[in-house]
Amino acid sequence: MKTIQDLVLVMKKLLAPGGCPWDREQTHRTLAPFAIEEAFELAEAIENDDTEAMKEELGDYLLQVVFHAQLAEKEKKFTLEDIIQGICEKLVRRHPHVFADTQVNNSGEVLKNWDKIKSEEKLKKGKKEEIFNIPKALPALQRAQKIGDKTKSLKFDWSKPAEVFEKVEEEIGELKAAFLQNDKKATEEELGDVFFVLAQFARHLKLEAETIARQGNKKFEKRFEKLLARAKEKNLEFSTLSTEEKENLWQEIKK
Repeated sequence: MKTIQDLVLVMKKLLAPGGCPWDREQTHRTLAPFAIEEAFELAEAIENDDTEAMKEELGDYLLQVVFHAQLAEKEKKFTLEDIIQGICEKLVRRHPHVFADTQVNNSGEVLKNWDKIKSEEKLKKGKKEEIFNIPKALPALQRAQKIGDKTKSLKFDWSKPAEVFEKVEEEIGELKAAFLQNDKKATEEELGDVFFVLAQFARHLKLEAETIARQGNKKFEKRFEKLLARAKEKNLEFSTLSTEEKENLWQEIKK
């Protein structure tokens, strides 16, 4: 049975003189896109309830951690042990209701304490506290929900989903008005407002907007693949069909 140390040894071999030329050329910066890609592949495996894919993608993500750790160790900046030490200390520090005597009644209080401790940590490090301390590289809908979580913690939020839905309708009305006026800049702005408030609507329904958007993409992809297959079954050249004929086929697939 292999352990994480075996993975470390494999990575060291790849980065050593005479190892893999591609691996030896990588830096933290060049590897960053792969970390993002692996995170999305893992998320997809989880959403598909694909256990085997989850196992594989978790391995790929673990490789990213070990890869960065080995690069940092070569640069004498930090080691894998430093990473493990740091996360263990952080987990203990941010869970005083488990490792100390802090009392909490629910997960909401846990998150409130977490944010408070996180802010205190930043102040101790001399970092300026940001209102929206949310990674800019997050997918837009996911970041929109986190922005909503933050404003909720500051007592600025709708009280129920129905109120958010009213705002959705209002923003769509403004989008329609901008579009009908052929105002491209205003249309772009109002479309952004619609996306943002839809993310808040998902948040109030305790749904993940980013996940829903991915599911919507997947649903369309599958239907469109079936649409092309149906046209082929009927010996029809899809590209030459009229809009009405394509719509009729689409309705058949939906049924």
